[in-house]
Amino acid sequence: MRTRPTGLDDAALARALREGWGIDIAPGGEPRYLPVGFGDHHWAAEDAAGTRWFVTVTELAGEGAFDELRRAMEGAAWLAGAGGLDFVVGPVPSRRGESVRALGREFAVAVFPWVDGGAGAFGPWRTAAERDAVGRMMGTLHAATAGALGAGLRLPVRDPGDLPGRAALEVALAELDRPWTGGPFAEPTRRLLARHGADALRAVLGRFDALTARVAAAGRPYVITHGEPHPGNVVRAGDRLRLVDWDTVGLAPPERDLWWLAADADADADADADDLRRGADGETLLLYRIRWDLDDLTGYLDEFRRPHRRTADTETAWEGVVGSVRRLVAAASTGS
Repeated sequence: MRTRPTGLDDAALARALREGWGIDIAPGGEPRYLPVGFGDHHWAAEDAAGTRWFVTVTELAGEGAFDELRRAMEGAAWLAGAGGLDFVVGPVPSRRGESVRALGREFAVAVFPWVDGGAGAFGPWRTAAERDAVGRMMGTLHAATAGALGAGLRLPVRDPGDLPGRAALEVALAELDRPWTGGPFAEPTRRLLARHGADALRAVLGRFDALTARVAAAGRPYVITHGEPHPGNVVRAGDRLRLVDWDTVGLAPPERDLWWLAADADADADADADDLRRGADGETLLLYRIRWDLDDLTGYLDEFRRPHRRTADTETAWEGVVGSVRRLVAAASTGS
């Protein structure tokens, strides 16, 4: 996020790092806010010995949010440790062995090792080789399911049809005939949706429901999935690729990860990655393509129908609204 969270200052975060992880920030070196990513908030921290850490703060929303985050982070910690998956950048345990700690009632903090390297950006893969390497990672990750469950991990279950913001989306579609007053992006969002028409988005929801029913009937196996293995979560560290942002980890059909790879498949794909994509189910891939934009749109609507202001983050969210609506309307009209 480009904008710092309200209600949390660097001194409070430094205190949490000292009490939770025994990380004593170097004198005069308070945690440095990093305006990167979208969703969570990040800081760089350096202790008195010169060790650097990557600190992530999540804003907790809704009952059970902390427990779900804790189970995801425990899964990532196991994968990076006992699971032997060296591409997983998992959380550093606190002094009490916690993968994540509550910071008041509104926030949770996790600490990760600092990885020297260059991260990609959300969008197309930098190279076909990188895409295929991530495909091999996903194959290894999915194959770790039996071991993780045998170790007693209670990973979150990410059912394909579970769309948390659906009710709010349907309410919003029913209120396109009256002004929205949440802030500077409320009315532009309403006008955008009204211009395309509520019927088009309801048609997408209908298609999503039909795909969900068919996938459920087909009984696709659930495996450990990352959820967002896109280029923005891939860090090139020397000659190695590492995968970050494991707060979305959970049990789901493998297509939850594979749709990120299938969209860019080509004739030059290596054999392992190509085998992985060939084993994917086309309808489940399509379901996740549609679901990604529905999840994004419902999240943006929640923000823009509440009081908000113009910031670098809400500017980014507005661009996200435009892109999500465009792709969803295209899915309704073309069937893909």
